[in-house]
Amino acid sequence: MAGLVVGVAVPAADAVEAGPEADLAYHGFAVMSAGLVDLAFTPRNHGPAAVSDATVRLRWSQPLTDRQELPEGCARSGRQVVLCRTGALPAEGAGERIGLRVRVLGAPSEVVVELETVWGGGAVDRHRGNDRQRVLVLDTGDPYHL
Repeated sequence: MAGLVVGVAVPAADAVEAGPEADLAYHGFAVMSAGLVDLAFTPRNHGPAAVSDATVRLRWSQPLTDRQELPEGCARSGRQVVLCRTGALPAEGAGERIGLRVRVLGAPSEVVVELETVWGGGAVDRHRGNDRQRVLVLDTGDPYHL
């Protein structure tokens, strides 16, 4: 079979991101007092397709203490990162509120918290700006909105 050439089809750039389309977003608040951060947010899907589950990454600018009590569906992923499942998100609807309390190492006077979708259940999100949040939280006991 000398001279046999096998062709490989390469999908167009648009075809690589095939799948249902969803638009995930997060709205909530964070409060810090004496190094203890209370964070609560509600995942939202602006559609058009439903999402069976998604994962959001919460990253702090300061390391967390070694011992943390996290809610079901959340797990540590490094010294400054927690991953949380959103659960099912209907099209044009909100998911269950996610709330957690973490202790930041050394009780700093401020911390930056970043939220970002790291897995969207196989859906394509063409509007990534609203599923990435970054907020400065001061140790004042006041709520800072995400």
